[in-house]
Amino acid sequence: MASSCSAASPPCKLVALCSDSKSDVQSTMKKILVLGGTGFVGTQVCKSLAELGVQLTVPTRQMERSRTVASMPGTTVLPLDVHDEVALTGALAGHDAVVNLIAILHGTPAAFERVHVALPQKLLRACVASGVRRMVHVSALGVDDLKPDSAPSEYLRSKGRGEAALLHPVIPHPGLNITVLRPSVIFGAADKFLNMFAKLQQVFPVMPLAGAHARFQPVWVDDVAQAVLRCLQMPHEARSAQLFEACGPNVFTLKQLVQLSARLRGINGGRGRPIIALPSWMGYAQALMMELAPGEPLMSRDNLDSMKTDNVATGKVPGLDALGIRPAALEPIARNYLR
Repeated sequence: MASSCSAASPPCKLVALCSDSKSDVQSTMKKILVLGGTGFVGTQVCKSLAELGVQLTVPTRQMERSRTVASMPGTTVLPLDVHDEVALTGALAGHDAVVNLIAILHGTPAAFERVHVALPQKLLRACVASGVRRMVHVSALGVDDLKPDSAPSEYLRSKGRGEAALLHPVIPHPGLNITVLRPSVIFGAADKFLNMFAKLQQVFPVMPLAGAHARFQPVWVDDVAQAVLRCLQMPHEARSAQLFEACGPNVFTLKQLVQLSARLRGINGGRGRPIIALPSWMGYAQALMMELAPGEPLMSRDNLDSMKTDNVATGKVPGLDALGIRPAALEPIARNYLR
C-alpha cells in the first residue's frame, strides 16, 4: 500500500495507487456527497466521478442550476440548505465521503465567516455524527492554517480559519480522513477569469488594471478534479490530515494573463488593448466603485488585498506531482475556448 502524503513529509508518489482509477474509487468510495457540485469546479468533479460509476448526491438550494449535474448517471440532486447542520447530517448518512467546494470571492466579514469557517465546522461535526470516513476540502493558495489571521485579506483569513478547524480540531476525529487542496486560480472553458478579461477587452478601448504585477500559477479545472479523485483514492489507514497545493506549470503576472486572454481571443489583431497599471490608491478606488455597482462585483478591495500575497506554489507542501498528476499548461487549453 502506498504511503500517505502530509504537509510535514516530502512529496510522495501515488501513481501506483491511482493506476486503476475506476476500481480504486469504486472499491472504497461507492457513494459521495459533493457540496458545491453545481459550480464551475464542482461540475467537473461530478463529471469525473460519474464517469467512474460512483453514486453522487449533490445538495443545492437552486435547482435551476443543477440541470447539467442532474443529467449525469448515478447522480441525485437534493434540495437542501447546507448551512442547516441537522439537515446536512441527515443527508450525509450512508455516504462514504464528502467533497466540499463551496466558497465565495466577495462578501462581508460575516458572509466569509459563515461560508469559509462555520460551514467546514458544521461539516466536520456532521461527518463524525453520520459516520462518513473521508472528506476532501478545496481551499485556496495563500492560506495559512497555522496563522490564519496573518493573511492580508478577509477571504484568505477566513479560508485559513476554516482549514484550521479541519486540520487542527479541538476534538480528535480518528475515524475521519481529511485532505485539503489549495489551488491557485482555476482556468477552464467556463471560467470567470480569462473569459472575463477577454470580454472586457472586447468592450473597452483601454484596460485600467489594479494589481497588474500580482503573480499567479493558474491550474486547469480538469487537473483539480483529478486531484480530488486521487485524494479520495488514498488509503484510509493514513489517518492524519493531508495537504496539497494544486498549481499549473507556469507563473504569470495578472498583466500577462490579461494580455494572453486578448491574444488568444484575437482582440485588436491579437494585440489586445493598452493596459494601464493603476497605483494602489487608484486600484482601491476602482474596486470600491465596482462594489457599489449592482450585482456581483468584477473586483473588490478584498480581492486586491488577496493579491498582496503571490498566488504561486510555496514548495512547502506536496503538489500535484505527489498525486501522480502532471499539470497542464494554460495556453494550449485556453486557446481552444477563448478563440
